[in-house]
Amino acid sequence: MSEISDHFHSLVPEYVRSLQVYQAGKPIEELTRERGLTKISKLASNENPLGPSPFAIQKMTNALWDVHRYPDMNAYALKSAIAKLYKLKKENIILGNGSEGIMGYIARAFVQPGHEILTSQNTFIGFYIIARSVGAQLKTVPLTSDYRFDVEALAKNITSKTKIIYICNPNNPTGSYITKKEFDYLMDHVPSHVLVIVDEAYFEFAAATENYPNSMDYRYDNVITLRTFSKAYGLSGIRIGYGFGHEDLIGNLTKVKLPFEPGTIAQLGALGALFDKPHLRRTIGNNQRRYQETFDFLAKHDFNPIKSVANFIAFKTGSEEASRYMFDKLLDHGVIIRQLKANEMPEFVRVSLGTKSEMRHYFQAMEEILPEYNKRYGRPKS
Repeated sequence: MSEISDHFHSLVPEYVRSLQVYQAGKPIEELTRERGLTKISKLASNENPLGPSPFAIQKMTNALWDVHRYPDMNAYALKSAIAKLYKLKKENIILGNGSEGIMGYIARAFVQPGHEILTSQNTFIGFYIIARSVGAQLKTVPLTSDYRFDVEALAKNITSKTKIIYICNPNNPTGSYITKKEFDYLMDHVPSHVLVIVDEAYFEFAAATENYPNSMDYRYDNVITLRTFSKAYGLSGIRIGYGFGHEDLIGNLTKVKLPFEPGTIAQLGALGALFDKPHLRRTIGNNQRRYQETFDFLAKHDFNPIKSVANFIAFKTGSEEASRYMFDKLLDHGVIIRQLKANEMPEFVRVSLGTKSEMRHYFQAMEEILPEYNKRYGRPKS
């Protein structure tokens, strides 16, 4: 066994062996098995608490009779709908298994071992894993004091080795965003040969923010916008996202993507969701109401939450131990939140915004655990 292990060890590049496996939010079923709870509110993975659109469900259900056929590899119907919505050509659009799937295409098409990728600390860890999986050198700069991407620091750190710049806007896990002015500043400093990935997974929640830079309003040849149907559209379980960019860029990504991806169910579910504007409006409305209630609750208890334009709020507990204690005690009450140790923010946790009932469950659980929490750790420092 040892010889076999040594043999495989030599086959795997060091940059793959050193990767950390992505850890998702705790599943409801797992907590049910572990603690025998019946009332569970999952507020860990930034999912749409209202669920998918009924139109999406109908289209997916009807498509089950045709799953013996391969999907439309060109995704004509869905690409046509996206193209019409954003006034694009279908050649400007690529689909993937969530926006992470398209990040994987980008890494496969444009990145080689030793290439430098520039981004921020404390951003989406899934991108870190993808970048490192192809042997890229990941260069990060700290967030600003108010937990936002520091565009000036990014601009100063662009070198001749820089291949890609990754911007998560709004940022996960902080919910903060760069402004139009900041995006313009950054792009003024980015050479044309450097690819800029703008990850707008939470775009729908931020779109109404006055100075939020919708990257599709720009037409930079070296920018690719990534969006997803997993968040506001409530389709996390079928894994479908899309990217928009120059047709030459998209054409090269298409060469390295897997054939017949995404599948038929995903394509049709996304198509149904895209046309159900009332469901999207309900989603945004619920998020706005739950955000204010949750922000006020956390502020009342002196947790100094980070202002967010997404569907989650991160706040400081004060230490990794305090974060772990809060996470574990909330599990006892059937509430799942997210610790941020993997994001190198161990003294923070993140809570997704659920339904009114789910957030009431969270508030009640917090009220139950806070007396002992405060006795152990005191108020978190701002």
